[in-house]
Amino acid sequence: MPIAFEAQAQAALTRVSVDALVVVVEADTAAKGNEPALAQPLAEATKAGDFERKAGRTLYLHRPAGVKAPRLLYAAATNNSPKAVRAAVAAGLAQLKASGAVHAAVAMSGGTAWSRELAEGVVAAASDALYSYRATKPSAAKEAPLARITVLCTKGELDAVRQGLARGEAIAAGVTLARECANRPPNLCTPAFLAEQAKKLGKEFGLAVEVLDRKAVEKLGMGSFLAVAQGSDEPPRFIVMRYQGAGRNDQPLVLVGKGITFDSGGISIKPSADMDEMKFDMGGAASVLGTFRAVSELKPKLNLVGLIPACENMPSGKAVKPGDVVTSLSGQTIEILNTDAEGRLILADALSYAERFKPKAVIDIATLTGACVIALGHHNSGLFTADDALASALISAGQAAQDTCWRMPLDEEYDEALKSNFADMGNIGGRAGGAITAAMFLKRFTGKYRWAHLDIAGTAWKTGAQKGSTGRPVPLLTHFVLSQAA
Repeated sequence: MPIAFEAQAQAALTRVSVDALVVVVEADTAAKGNEPALAQPLAEATKAGDFERKAGRTLYLHRPAGVKAPRLLYAAATNNSPKAVRAAVAAGLAQLKASGAVHAAVAMSGGTAWSRELAEGVVAAASDALYSYRATKPSAAKEAPLARITVLCTKGELDAVRQGLARGEAIAAGVTLARECANRPPNLCTPAFLAEQAKKLGKEFGLAVEVLDRKAVEKLGMGSFLAVAQGSDEPPRFIVMRYQGAGRNDQPLVLVGKGITFDSGGISIKPSADMDEMKFDMGGAASVLGTFRAVSELKPKLNLVGLIPACENMPSGKAVKPGDVVTSLSGQTIEILNTDAEGRLILADALSYAERFKPKAVIDIATLTGACVIALGHHNSGLFTADDALASALISAGQAAQDTCWRMPLDEEYDEALKSNFADMGNIGGRAGGAITAAMFLKRFTGKYRWAHLDIAGTAWKTGAQKGSTGRPVPLLTHFVLSQAA
């Protein structure tokens, strides 16, 4: 069940009737601004060295004297920025996840005023800290996480907090949908499953959804997409989603999401270690579904189109081979030098298909290259575009959403690596600059509109003990779409 959020004007924190009270403490505020029953234990713990005002630090008190809430938790924030406050709330709520608390309240110490951005961050923090995958894990159903969170503020802050909570809840719902799709095992999350998720969104929010099967894709001439799909017994799907919040003649934004529901590498097969994580290779598709979920709830006044080419990349007697030449929807031919560079092949035809919408701009989102992970790690998504205004808008949206991206070069010299003796282009260049040459490949199919590419290979999922989808970049994309409506 989704968490319920609300705003409440409350002067005396000690009299709040909740299961747990989370107080965000800024590094430079000491204990000022708190009621004595809250300030004294905080000051004592700080003096004794039991609580440091550093990011991620928390202090838990059970049934503190003079406080109605049976659980009191202080969470340290390095400052009062949305990023710092979000991190503090996430740390506090994560600690409460294993408790019996059902209803928690969040308050700021030190007199910091609540804003729409801070309130939105509380929802994001809660959604991330309390998320639990359950679809194929029955044991997780026994968990009883927090179900209700109240933001305590002044009467003058109520409107801003409510606006922030509403936006945050819509984005969190989109992030959760993306995570749920990407976390499902590849025998369940197939191209047909992604199509069903799109249809469900269509029914719930009145979206126009069209799903093209193999015959329809063949009729269109999507030879590049079909080349990847031909090695698998799972039939491909090409999903088209439309949200209309503006006039019929208004140019839409188009989001294109890579939907490889499992990537074995094909004939150029991947090493077996960590290959299970290749179920996350449809992270771009998941982010498009999640963004449509958020946008449909927020109802901005613009038109939005989502395109998802979905298939598996598998080795078989029918699979495409290194050295094969295929003809894309654009008419350009491609020599497939490495079948594990398949994401760009399915995106090429989707980007050509996007032309028919006469788009205002096209953003493609893909877990495209390991090279991007080497370049940027796991904090920033890679942003590639020759359009300065579009780059600025996406970077600003990422900063506002705390879902950041970093702009990478697209100098024409990088295009030289894609030359082929047997086709208009090869599908890979050399090892150097691999994320850039992948973007240069995509650029060859985007000449008729403004375009940007987000490489989310380093940000779409986490590995190790915390393995799972992050739902990124749904927050970035949603903020971007809203900014274009504004």
